[in-house]
Amino acid sequence: MNNVIIIGGGAAGYFTAINAKENNPELDIIILEKGKDVLQKVKISGGGRCNVTHACFEPKELVKFYPRGEKELLGPFHQFMTGDTFEWFDNKGVPLKIEADNRVFPEANTSQAIIDCFQKAVEELKIKVFTNHGVNSVSRQENKWIINTKSQVFEADKLVIAAGSSKKVWQLCESLDHAIIAPVPSLFTFNINDKRLLDLLGTSVPNATVKISNTKLEASGPLLITHWGMSGPAVLKLSAFGARILADKNYQYNVEVNWLSRPTAKVLNVLLNLKKKEPRKTVILKSPFTEISKRLWERFVIASEIKSTQNWADLNNHQLENLANQLTKGVFNANGRTTFKDEFVTAGGIDLKEINFKRFESKKHKNLFFVGEVLNIDAVTGGFNFQNAWTGGYICANALCD
Repeated sequence: MNNVIIIGGGAAGYFTAINAKENNPELDIIILEKGKDVLQKVKISGGGRCNVTHACFEPKELVKFYPRGEKELLGPFHQFMTGDTFEWFDNKGVPLKIEADNRVFPEANTSQAIIDCFQKAVEELKIKVFTNHGVNSVSRQENKWIINTKSQVFEADKLVIAAGSSKKVWQLCESLDHAIIAPVPSLFTFNINDKRLLDLLGTSVPNATVKISNTKLEASGPLLITHWGMSGPAVLKLSAFGARILADKNYQYNVEVNWLSRPTAKVLNVLLNLKKKEPRKTVILKSPFTEISKRLWERFVIASEIKSTQNWADLNNHQLENLANQLTKGVFNANGRTTFKDEFVTAGGIDLKEINFKRFESKKHKNLFFVGEVLNIDAVTGGFNFQNAWTGGYICANALCD
């Protein structure tokens, strides 16, 4: 009988264990959990609803959402893809639904549906879960893996490390001669202290284009003003693709925002037409762009050196150009970042050159496998990190049955 130890439960660990045991009931599988609670990251993900995956069904398109791992995941996605995720959970009695923004959640609308699914499968398959079993060291003796925890010592024929982005786990991997790409935060909001954004908490625009000055970094999508600065999909996407560049800048840089995602010349033309058509209307009273709220519009008008009493007819060309630039080329100074402490995602982990992605197995050690965030793979927000966990877990499970 093959004995398998999985270090770290979580989404990737449980998915690996369940698929492996279903493929080969003879496997003896043990999951070692550091804490007393299991699947906590699944529980809080997606605001407590669990953003299971994303409704992108083409591997070549799906990999574009991964700043790190794009090339490596193309082959694996041809083996286990978004559609397979839908089928897998449906077969387990957990149907999924696609929302308007293409994020995918359980129809039950709660992450507990995913947790219950995993725990039921683990129980039925007699997969052992040991909580409060943080791993202190791992070593190789002949053809066995020796895993030391605070409580006891385990032996395994095959070892899977699925413990996510943990400094302690990466140290274990380094002890096994694997190179670790130093981790930096991947998904974070921009800390911006600017009077144009003051007290506009919760204000959003549906499609802004955000750039980092003096770089090639650019992203488009919804933008949200928070009490600490800017967030929303456009900012989070930029933070993911620019994770290392922004870390090198010590999170101090200029952010250029086109709030309308339209060319400056076209926006200026709209303003010039308003000056002709509605000359007696007060500029500050109403935004001519439905995407821009009244309060945000007021800030841009004031920042453009336009007085609160001025009518459209009163504006000179300099003021009109200022306003067009505020709307399409506004520059904001970012100083620091805010990460999601509960759903913390990092860029970093095991160097992907050291992994055989046909099996998610180490190239340095036979029968050593890695799945999930322990690898230097991460994605933008929207369910993509979970899809990486499902795909890696499925392929690794098949390899464990060899």
